[in-house]
Amino acid sequence: MTHKDEGHYAGKHQGRVTLNQTLTEAIKRRSSGGKVSCAAAFTVARELKMKPSEVGKALDFLEIKVVKCQLGLFGYQKGPRLVVQPAEEVPPELEKALRAGLVNGRLPCAAAWNIAKRFNLPKMTIKAACESLKLRLARCQLGTF
Repeated sequence: MTHKDEGHYAGKHQGRVTLNQTLTEAIKRRSSGGKVSCAAAFTVARELKMKPSEVGKALDFLEIKVVKCQLGLFGYQKGPRLVVQPAEEVPPELEKALRAGLVNGRLPCAAAWNIAKRFNLPKMTIKAACESLKLRLARCQLGTF
């Protein structure tokens, strides 16, 4: 969804959906002002033993915006357009893992998270490495991009 689509998130889904009351309540507890952080959305998914994509779809239908992407892609109000700056250097083994994770030339969000875990690095460090290597991220686990 592009910035111009903001506030019309449900429009990207076909058909009607009945939202699970427990999920709806959990989301509303963690959201404020029509926004919820990426980390909070993942907490809901973990607590309710749901896929992040299911939580993301519910967020869309509730017209709740995801902010503070854990990879640093979007949702940060202050500072430069890019929250994460390119890494000064990327270790060869990390570059190899990033390139091996590419699907159609882009690194899926889930792959970035897995690489961060495997290398015991913060997720934003993975984004910094991607910036340095000019690699784009794709397929947000919550469905935001």
